[in-house]
Amino acid sequence: MSIFKNFGLAAALLATTAVAAFAEVKLALSTSQNSTDPLAIAMEDAAKAIGERSKGDIVVTVYPSSQLGSDNDVLEQIRNGAAIAVLVDAGRLAPFQKELGILSAPYLVDEWSQYAAITSSEPYKDWVEQLAASSGLRLLNYNWFQGTRQMFTKAPVKSAADLKGVRVRTIDAPGWLATVNAMGATAVPMPWSEVYSALQLGAIDGAEAQLTGAYGIKLHEVTGNLAFTNHVQLVTGLTTSEEWFKSLTPEQQTIITEELQKAGDAASAATVAKGEEVLAEMKAGGMVINEVDPQEFKALTDGVYTELGLVEARAALQPFIDAAKP
Repeated sequence: MSIFKNFGLAAALLATTAVAAFAEVKLALSTSQNSTDPLAIAMEDAAKAIGERSKGDIVVTVYPSSQLGSDNDVLEQIRNGAAIAVLVDAGRLAPFQKELGILSAPYLVDEWSQYAAITSSEPYKDWVEQLAASSGLRLLNYNWFQGTRQMFTKAPVKSAADLKGVRVRTIDAPGWLATVNAMGATAVPMPWSEVYSALQLGAIDGAEAQLTGAYGIKLHEVTGNLAFTNHVQLVTGLTTSEEWFKSLTPEQQTIITEELQKAGDAASAATVAKGEEVLAEMKAGGMVINEVDPQEFKALTDGVYTELGLVEARAALQPFIDAAKP
């Protein structure tokens, strides 16, 4: 009896079930965004579609607002075999596969839609397989557009000089820290769930974020100024356990990958539409839009590629990026 009890506890801890008699599989989807964000809504739709298509054999549960822990913490759970897929930018994967850090590098593309050419390229596919082999992390897709990153600050920012000494929250990953510092600010890594209170308490002076994410935690209430620096087109992807993914049948793998790919496309389209809506609401609420020259920041961040050892990775992707330009 104790053997079955221990097995049950272990299965619950890993958020998965491998019961042969019923072939039931459990998967948790994790995101730092709240339940009203287009990303979380698309995840819920995918969970329903996967359940229906698998006739109930695959049960997917969505955990918004970092309920399972910070993204980096969840990645560690996944590396230990947990049946979780967490939505992250590739900057968080760079410590495990350096070249993937290029996907969240500053001013890599002109339009987020160019990422489709990147993710269909051979260099990208090779990096994904190397990531799985070396770290146990399986990148299922990379087509969830969260929006273009901008600067939300308490004081107006009209040029890079205005960012000097400004403590700006960013993602806790090497590429993001290097980018914000290169733009002239002082990068402060911090979980997304702590940003609002940190701004209230004065621990930070601003945050770089996309419109929908910022609106979701009411960032406009505690900043007041928005500068369209357009420094990163934030496309993200779902990462899960390679060990767990290999334990699935080919049919189960197909259902999960296809439905989550569809969900990413739907989330991206909804994010674009939602971005225009929330910007109008922010303006109506008193948010001041400050004009900046993105080219100034682009020039300042060019050295990030050298700093992170991504010059060759950018060169490998450039032909595909160029081919996707309008």
